[in-house]
Amino acid sequence: MNEMNNNVASLARIDLNLFRVFVTIYKEKNLTRASEQLFLSQPAVSHALARLRDHFNDPLFIRDGHGVVPSPLAKRLWPKIEQSLQLMHQAIQSTYDFVPARDLKHLTIAMNDEYEGIFLPSIIQHLTQFNPNLQLNSVRIDRKNLRHELSTGKIDFAIDVQHSVEESIGYECCTKDQFVVISRKQHPLLSSTDLTKGIYLDAKHITVSSRPTGRVFEDFFLSKQGIKRTISFRCQQYETAIRLITQTDHLLTIPQCQIAYFKDNYPQIKVHPLPIDIAGYQMNLYWDQQKSHEHQIVWCKAQLLQIMNNL
Repeated sequence: MNEMNNNVASLARIDLNLFRVFVTIYKEKNLTRASEQLFLSQPAVSHALARLRDHFNDPLFIRDGHGVVPSPLAKRLWPKIEQSLQLMHQAIQSTYDFVPARDLKHLTIAMNDEYEGIFLPSIIQHLTQFNPNLQLNSVRIDRKNLRHELSTGKIDFAIDVQHSVEESIGYECCTKDQFVVISRKQHPLLSSTDLTKGIYLDAKHITVSSRPTGRVFEDFFLSKQGIKRTISFRCQQYETAIRLITQTDHLLTIPQCQIAYFKDNYPQIKVHPLPIDIAGYQMNLYWDQQKSHEHQIVWCKAQLLQIMNNL
């Protein structure tokens, strides 16, 4: 016990970079992934962990399957170490002003494929006004690993429909939308009459999803009304589905922002109000809550919310 106390008392002599290694291993629960996030070799991470173990006289992380799990002492140390590193980072951040033309170099935003064509051009047009050399990447959103990708900096923001997230993820509504239905203008049941609930339920439908199976977005809302549709075709892109609509008597339930984007290019389609009373939905902007005070995150968040609200 005295040896451990003496080690803890020697904090002034410990390399603070070791605590970055500690935090990353704690988050990743895997030494290989931790080395990738730290841009260090795995032997270097293992060596840093060995120094930490020697300092605290504790294994800190114990092998478990393909990863590691924190020891009881590591669990006690984690909150304070993580908070201290955040405070140090904020202190460093506060020493300079954020100048987009100088500091905004890279930005990665995750979003669904279906919305990229609507959101990304406006985002690029707006942000490159501040820095024409900005490198901006749009990647497919991975909801299952959203916390990990935000906390490790693999992505800076995500734009997605509202859904439950972990407390460590910050979010704010950036736009609201509702569903409409489209058909071809020559649809035999709809050329001279309004779309009714009966026609909607009897019709065959096309859906859009990048996932191979499972319910599509609008069916989560329809199922709450006890409604199950007959799905004939499933596409990956809205434009593909709209082309099919112009050639068949199927219906497509689509977010209003999507049809506003495509309508001018497809004059042969007709837009109908959804004949079922369901609430609209909202899109959120997501970010790592622990980075909420970083200058780039603060500035980019304000700009992205402005862009989305205008859309």
